[in-house]
Formats: sequence, structure tokens, C-alpha cells
Amino acid sequence: MSNTPIATSNYHESIESYRQLIVSTGEDLERPGLEDTPKRAAKAFAHLTKGYHQNLDEVVNDAIFPSTNRELVLVQNIEFYSLCEHHMLPFHGVAHIGYLPNGQVLGLSKFARIVDMFARRLQVQENLSEQVAQAIMDVTGCRGVAVVMDASHMCMMMRGVSKQHSTTRSTAMLGEYVHDNQARNEFLGALPKRQAAF
Repeated sequence: MSNTPIATSNYHESIESYRQLIVSTGEDLERPGLEDTPKRAAKAFAHLTKGYHQNLDEVVNDAIFPSTNRELVLVQNIEFYSLCEHHMLPFHGVAHIGYLPNGQVLGLSKFARIVDMFARRLQVQENLSEQVAQAIMDVTGCRGVAVVMDASHMCMMMRGVSKQHSTTRSTAMLGEYVHDNQARNEFLGALPKRQAAF
């Protein structure tokens, strides 16, 4: 998929909104450094929210393959970047996804694309974890899926309580991971050690 920002139907409205926002700070939009900022910001915002214009079928693109493997498949350290829906400030981190196949497996790159599709929306991390897990369950028909996300939130680091070293871990478990403690512990034990924010 291209990294080219999506020009939505309200793209020109977004440019004007950024113009007004910058002017509200007392800045001069005619100074050299800011002349094209509203346009650049609108393009960046379109890219950061392009998940609204994607769907699961398009992202997966039929990359489902037969497999006799029924053991844990773990895809770890998938980087993601999102925007907090409360303050529209970034949060970023890594996702770890484990699933128990049931006759078919998903192409590995699709896990990252699914994470990106949901991350590139206004989000809260707890919901993001659940959305990724449910999408993988729906696509693969697997026996169980587990998602763990570790992230740093700029709304906690740059403003408010200003805790620069805080991180948040969210989990979502579906299928066999809900009631099978052995499968759950195998997944959790296979995760890489949590990294500090800095």
C-alpha cells in the first residue's frame, strides 16, 4: 500500500481548519516557515487517519493459506502509531499477536497491515487491542487469538501529569485464550520482555 496521503472530500476544509488553529495561537501565517503548514498538516492528518478509508477485505487481500499447524503462531514487535481520541495527541508502541490456527494461516505481513488499519484512526489503546484481535479471529477462523499492546501516550507525557516514562499495556483474548490457561500462559511467556519508554 502506498504511503501517499488520502485526499478526502473535506481536504480543503481541513486546510482551512489548520489555518484557523495556527492563527488562534497569535502566529503569522505569512512568515516563511508557516506559509505551507496548513496544507502539510492536512496531508499528515489524512495519512494518520487513513484507516477510516480501508476495510478488512482490502487489507487482507485473500492472503489466507491452508496449514496443518495447530500450534501457537506469534508475530511480535509490530510498531504502531495512533492518535488518542481524547486529545488527538499521538500514542505509539508495539503490538504482539498470537493465534492458534484452525486449518489456515494468515500471511505474516497482513498482521502489520491490520494493526495499521485500526491504529490510523482516532483511538483508545484498549479498543485498538480488541479490534485487532476480533479482525484476526474473523479473517482466519482460528481457535483463539491474543493481542498485547505496549505503548507510550503523549497525552500523559507532554501535558497533564507529564509522566514521561509511563507506558500502558492492554490485552485482548478471544476463543481458547479466554478459558485455556495453558495456552494463555504459553503466549504470555513467549512475549519479549517489556521495554522501558526511554
